[in-house]
Amino acid sequence: MSRLARPLLRWLDWLETGLIAVLVLAMVLLAGAQILLRNLFDTGLDWADPLLRAMVLWAAMLGALAAVRDDKHIGLDVLAHFVHGRIRRLIHFVTLLFSAGVSGLMAWHGYGLVMLDYGGNGRIAGIPSWLIEIIIPVGFGLIALRLLVHAFLPARNEAMPVLAPELP
Repeated sequence: MSRLARPLLRWLDWLETGLIAVLVLAMVLLAGAQILLRNLFDTGLDWADPLLRAMVLWAAMLGALAAVRDDKHIGLDVLAHFVHGRIRRLIHFVTLLFSAGVSGLMAWHGYGLVMLDYGGNGRIAGIPSWLIEIIIPVGFGLIALRLLVHAFLPARNEAMPVLAPELP
């Protein structure tokens, strides 16, 4: 990896992690405020619940992106746990390519969703709905790109994972 790419990737990792942390903190504070307002004062913020749903979407997509970044995503390679060597690497490669393709399709259709709402005047908590939905094509596109890159890199964990501790 080049000298320029490594610091840039670290900065992007930091930015992703920071955004997730800020979103989760904001969601906890906003949901807590809603609970207090409803239980203590029989009122609430009309815009809070739709905004919380939008924040959950963003946090989920950013979390999925971070999981793919760290190679901690759910794998489709059950068969790879029973084989070793080149066959295992081939299965890993094919499953990552398949996952990248599915993520790319999700990004494409997410883009279509955003374009449907772009011309309209739909709003969620005062924010244009297309702006909230933009995370879908961007997130899935970045996931597809990361999965594609991971397919051509050596697997991080070539050793078989220990599923349960052995009893004496």
